[in-house]
Amino acid sequence: MLRKYCILFVSFCAIGVSCQCNKKSNNNTNGGGGSTPNGPDAEFWLTTNDGAIRLEKQPGVITFGTTVNSNPFIDVDTATIMQTVDGFGYTLTGGSAYLINRMNATEKNALLNEFFGNGPNSIGVSYLRVSIGASDLNPAVFSYDDMPTGQTDMALANFSLSADSVDLVPVLQQILLINPNIKILGSPWSPPVWMKDNGSTIGGGLQTQYYGVYAQYFVKYIQAMKAKGITIDAITIQNEPQYGGNNPSMVMSATQEADFIKNNLGPAFQTAGITTKIIVWDHNCDNPNYPITILNDAAARQYVNGSAFHLYGGDISALTTVHNAYPDKQVYFTEEWTGANASFGGDLQWHLQNVIIGSMRNWSKVALEWNLANDPAYNPHTPGGCTECKGAVTINGSSYTRNVGYYNIAHASKFVPAGSVRIASNNIGSITNAAFKTPAGKKVVVAVNTGTSMYNFNIRFNGKWISASLPAGGAGTYTWP
Repeated sequence: MLRKYCILFVSFCAIGVSCQCNKKSNNNTNGGGGSTPNGPDAEFWLTTNDGAIRLEKQPGVITFGTTVNSNPFIDVDTATIMQTVDGFGYTLTGGSAYLINRMNATEKNALLNEFFGNGPNSIGVSYLRVSIGASDLNPAVFSYDDMPTGQTDMALANFSLSADSVDLVPVLQQILLINPNIKILGSPWSPPVWMKDNGSTIGGGLQTQYYGVYAQYFVKYIQAMKAKGITIDAITIQNEPQYGGNNPSMVMSATQEADFIKNNLGPAFQTAGITTKIIVWDHNCDNPNYPITILNDAAARQYVNGSAFHLYGGDISALTTVHNAYPDKQVYFTEEWTGANASFGGDLQWHLQNVIIGSMRNWSKVALEWNLANDPAYNPHTPGGCTECKGAVTINGSSYTRNVGYYNIAHASKFVPAGSVRIASNNIGSITNAAFKTPAGKKVVVAVNTGTSMYNFNIRFNGKWISASLPAGGAGTYTWP
């Protein structure tokens, strides 16, 4: 991952980047014949659209100076602060945990440290989503309180994490040893079947007489995970509540979700002393009215931290629509898949533009890709579950290969830790970007060239700038003190 491409980088130097391969120059002019630079040195990490270069730090020195050229400027302003970032990451599906937990100890440890550690060869993932019960990327469908047909369990006496205690819980515990501060979001795909009006794991709705017991189901889940040493930072009410065709799945209207929150879940959390955040919607950007409807209900709103979004429909600007309606409530981007039949370059450009940069420029606190891992046949999944969801890595026994979803997230997660803030920056031409200031004071710009040709530009900060370039469809991360 860290191989040097000196010849390529020299081509960048020729168009204005102050650099020399493998050594630092004492007389850089920052290109173009301007003044001697006296600003900080920057680092540049590149992924190309063809995948020939993947998250590689480019050699040489890039120094901020005051060279005059005709290229447009990205202006970075630390005085203008937007949202605080909770993190970047993935859904650790039950299937992902199943594959990881069956690797040999050495390779499993290497993979988990690469994802969740903070060393030079790690990508610093700081946020995970998990399913409450099974998702469609589990080997089988289950809830934490399955009963024989015709029976119920109003006291939840049969509640148990046993189905997740084989793989998901042990993997999460190992991750927490590597990064004790990682935040975890839980999302249900379906409640126990006996609570539903169609008696099926697929579709249907939650019967109103079970609202109270389902609220206690969430309480028990959070308490049981805490007893395992796993803190659930937030939950959503229902994954994709307007799509009932998955296995498992459930349909829930905005009015039903609001009623459940204000009359059952919110008070249940309050009574149990649970501070886990409640997040609504968790579905596509084509229906911002759904979360707004819930937030318009003052009795429900008092319990709601924010709204979560996917982007299989609509436009990423929907996050700003909801943010503007309720600026005191948070927005989260919680899922987008990369597909088995998509190209590396197509998914790199689209996901950087929309999921990583787009969600951040529209006030999101997190940017999450879908599944962390699959096997070479895109397993495991439930009967009827996703057969083309490509993980960030493909695990084959105890070996793994990195896919485009790995690099989509890594271009941000490696450089923008939790607690960073988004700061002001402007888009120019075919370059879309988001800028951040880390808790240590480092500045970071994540950018992608959405055009069809090389684009030359400057990044300006505190009156000095570097000249930069991104190839067509390429992604770059720039950092400086």
